[in-house]
Amino acid sequence: MCDTCGCNLTPGNRNLAYKPVAKGATAVSVLKGLLQKNDDQAAHNREHFDRRGILAINLMSSPGSGKTALLEATLVALKNEFTCAVIEGDLETENDAERIRAKGVQAHQIVTGTACHLDAHLVHDALHHMTLDGVDLLFIENVGNLVCPASFDLGQHLNVTLLSVTEGDDKPAKYPVMFRAADAMLLTKTDLLAVLDDFDPDKAEAHLRNLANPAPVMRLSARKELDMEAWYAWLREQLAAQRARVAIGQSRRPAIQGDGQKLHGATAR
Repeated sequence: MCDTCGCNLTPGNRNLAYKPVAKGATAVSVLKGLLQKNDDQAAHNREHFDRRGILAINLMSSPGSGKTALLEATLVALKNEFTCAVIEGDLETENDAERIRAKGVQAHQIVTGTACHLDAHLVHDALHHMTLDGVDLLFIENVGNLVCPASFDLGQHLNVTLLSVTEGDDKPAKYPVMFRAADAMLLTKTDLLAVLDDFDPDKAEAHLRNLANPAPVMRLSARKELDMEAWYAWLREQLAAQRARVAIGQSRRPAIQGDGQKLHGATAR
């Protein structure tokens, strides 16, 4: 967890941070307090989703890996099957939310200012600006960052981590926090492999397996609509599983990276 650079503070939780604590224990006390409040809010968010039978998916990656392009293609392909909604997270602009709205899908933009990740409070505030009734899939596009987003439960059920072929096949090894938290890994922009022969998809998957992560790996290109069906089939499968859980009163928490588990006091499953 990043307890020194200030990235734990977001516009959603800043009001919770400044409270008196014992002398000499400020940083640890405040950090643990913020994480506990985040997890409490995340559980509340998940209750909202479960009550409505919504499957919430957190999309994480470095900037420019193709998260929004993936969403655009997905929303068009599944528009006759499911009702979708999107929460977008960026430091500034409404650019991505506008791209999603252009597809006829409701989207709310979260502008974080200086915060390099979303948290559960920001997501909860966004939900108050959205209509959730009738929504099947809620996609949360997190801030582009391969570190911090993996440590925060937003109330989602699943984490999907994107890795574009322009980034290097060793990213799972270099950023294990993010890739350990992935319930699925998407290798994106595969149409560029013909000219980026230094990226080896098999090596990228091997690095993920070296983290003891059995998550499925899907290779695709959203822009060129290549090999997208496996992704769509996975979404259908996960939504069916969510509906089955809801029917028997159960839910599912996302994976939380190792250091985060210690500070959150939670067990990922």
